[in-house]
Amino acid sequence: QVQLVESGGGLVQPGGSLKLSCAATGSIFSINMMGWFRQAPGKQREWVAGFTDRSNLGYADSVKGRFTVSRNSAKNTVYLQMNGLKPEDTAVYYCNARIVPFNIATATAGSPDDYWGQGTQVTVSS
Repeated sequence: QVQLVESGGGLVQPGGSLKLSCAATGSIFSINMMGWFRQAPGKQREWVAGFTDRSNLGYADSVKGRFTVSRNSAKNTVYLQMNGLKPEDTAVYYCNARIVPFNIATATAGSPDDYWGQGTQVTVSS
């Protein structure tokens, strides 16, 4: 089945950098959108950055100029390069994608659905 697998989180000092990866695996017909969210303890999950249905790239104001999203369509993978990290960036980061699965047995496309990665912890602290 379709899964999103995240990697790249860790502990970094303020001003440091990390690069997160999110790979969509399984039987996939198409990926309509893909992006990143984050959630700090006691706070609501918020959108960080990602590609829209029109392949437009957007960033939350809090990360503009510091974070960069890229993708490798052939590998169904999206990346989040995080530079100039601040303590307020500390959160669990989740990859999210709207994916149309492919049914190998019937050779048909399924219905679009939202998928979430398992989350990866990013901690920015001295």
